[in-house]
Amino acid sequence: MKRHANLAFFVPHLGCPHQCVFCDQRSISGQQKEPTPDEVTETCERYLPGDGSDTEIAFFGGSFTAIDRGTMTGLLEAAYPFIRAGRASGIRISTRPDAIDGETLEILDRYGVRSIELGAQSMSDSVLRMNGRGHDSASVVRASELIKEAGFSLGLQMMVGMYGSDDPAEEAEFTAARLADLLPETVRIYPTVVVENTALAALYRSGRYVPMQLEKAVDVTASLMRFFRSRGINVIRVGLHYEDSLVKNMIAGPYHPAFGEMCESRIFRTQIEEQLNGAENAEVLCEPRLLSQVTGQKKSNIEYFGSRGIRVTVAPESGITGIVVNKLQ
Repeated sequence: MKRHANLAFFVPHLGCPHQCVFCDQRSISGQQKEPTPDEVTETCERYLPGDGSDTEIAFFGGSFTAIDRGTMTGLLEAAYPFIRAGRASGIRISTRPDAIDGETLEILDRYGVRSIELGAQSMSDSVLRMNGRGHDSASVVRASELIKEAGFSLGLQMMVGMYGSDDPAEEAEFTAARLADLLPETVRIYPTVVVENTALAALYRSGRYVPMQLEKAVDVTASLMRFFRSRGINVIRVGLHYEDSLVKNMIAGPYHPAFGEMCESRIFRTQIEEQLNGAENAEVLCEPRLLSQVTGQKKSNIEYFGSRGIRVTVAPESGITGIVVNKLQ
């Protein structure tokens, strides 16, 4: 089975009519200028395989459907021949919830767009307002319904620990539940980090914003991942992509280059804990490919149980799915 992949182009700031308090997208994406149609053509020619049935051309960053219509269609026109030639399965875009309407969806469909991701971030109207998002939760609902009715694959993005969240875990659970009700195919979860040259940086320095600690962010995000998976929703990204510019300009927040791996490890730790039922000695068997996640980064899961007087050993075992916890005397 081929692995799904994206050939991604970042379109920073273009089309976005608002400046969110957390956003300095040029630092987050590492991109200083928008791609041109010629650059899209050249990159697709170079990197798309001959048979790209599991590869999507992706336009991320900014607000793709809010940019100048000529610019948007120019980029789509550059990508579309590779869809027709079978070198990519379709186009994936990300955009704002308030930049979706029927006419726009007709244009996207015409050029081979198949997946649309909405930057919902939160379903709390007060949090959206305090972060300068410029849209409310009702916009997320309306756009999601339009996208699904038009036959596109719907993806939703959310953030954990945003400014204005009095209880970040509770707010994240509320947002996740509301997003799941919209029946997206995919979800991305990002922790909120403080980047230089943003309003959030000023709020942080004044003490009005306190970012989540890494351990707490991992706990909350791991719980969200379990929830979405229980609803049959694919979590396709957890944590921010590593970019030199992001690391250079980040001043606070729960960033870690292996954030997603840490969350997967936390899920396994929780599963083991749930199955121990008070046992103080257990052997955990796992799929060989999951060994590092089950043991945890630097054996953190083993140390966690050891600090509580519980002896847990982990060993790979072919032929099983997930993990098997054997309680020992």
